[in-house]
Amino acid sequence: MTSAPRVAVFDYESGNVHSAVKALVAAGADAVLTRDKKLALEADGLVVPGVGAFQAVRDALYAHGGDEIIDRRLAGGRPVLGICVGMQVLFAHGVERGHDTEGLGEWPGAVTELNAPVLPHMGWNTVEPGADSVLFRGIEEERFYFVHSYAAQSWELDVIPPFPQPVLTWTTYGDPFLAAVENGPLSATQFHPEKSGDAGIQLLRNWVGSL
Repeated sequence: MTSAPRVAVFDYESGNVHSAVKALVAAGADAVLTRDKKLALEADGLVVPGVGAFQAVRDALYAHGGDEIIDRRLAGGRPVLGICVGMQVLFAHGVERGHDTEGLGEWPGAVTELNAPVLPHMGWNTVEPGADSVLFRGIEEERFYFVHSYAAQSWELDVIPPFPQPVLTWTTYGDPFLAAVENGPLSATQFHPEKSGDAGIQLLRNWVGSL
C-alpha cells in the first residue's frame, strides 16, 4: 500500500489555516501545519495559504523565509499550491488603496481591485476552467467560495514552446478575473477550496493525486 503524499501547509502566521489542513487530510494527504523549512522544502507538496492584505502576507512570508522555500521548490519542479492571498503574492505587484507592493514575482502582472459595484466579492461563484485542467477535473460545473476585493485581472506570462502553456481558469464578478492558474509545478486558486464543500475537497484531491 502506497503512503499518502506528504503535504506541508506553510505556517507563517497568516490567518486560520487549520481548516486547510483538515481539508487536505479529507482529500487524502498526510498534511501537517509547519514552519519547519526542511519539511516545507522536502514535502511532496507545499500549500501557501493567505488571508488579509497583500503587503502583510508578503511581509510575513519574507519574515519566515517563504519566498526562498517557494523559489527552491519550483527550481526543483516540486509542487506548490497558493490559496487566496497566497495566490496573489505570487504575482509581481499588488496595488491596494493606491499603494503598490512588490510581490514574489513568480508571475508577471499586478493584483488590483475588482471593478464591481459591491466589494468584497463574498460567496459562491462558478468558474470557467481552461482546457486540460487537472485541478477541476470532474468538477468543471461546480461553484466555489470566494471572499476578496482584489485579484489578477489579466495574464501576462508569455510561455514559448516547447514549454507547456499554463491552464487558466476565469471567474466573472463585475469583470473577469483569474480564479486559478496551473503553471507546471506552481498552481493557485483565488477562492478557498477548504471552504468550498465537496467540490473544494475534490479539487484538493485532484491536486494531491498529481503529487
